Amino acid sequence: MRPAELFPDDLVFEHEAVAVTGVPGTVIRQWARRGKVQRFSGEGQLSGHGHEYKTMYALPEIKARAKTYRPMPQRAPKAA
Repeated sequence: MRPAELFPDDLVFEHEAVAVTGVPGTVIRQWARRGKVQRFSGEGQLSGHGHEYKTMYALPEIKARAKTYRPMPQRAPKAA
């Protein structure tokens, strides 16, 4: 997806993408690191809970990936 195809409402911060899709923020950041979704430099303003979120993501790309996302179960802790 090219940046010219995005509307201003399509660029969201991580916590907004988590609220819309239900995919954990760590997974969204991993997709961005691997180049599966695009990340953009944010506005640099305080955007929630006193945190400064600088990275924005393309919501249509995250929604498309979220359709096939399945959480991986973690190992159960060993009994002591």
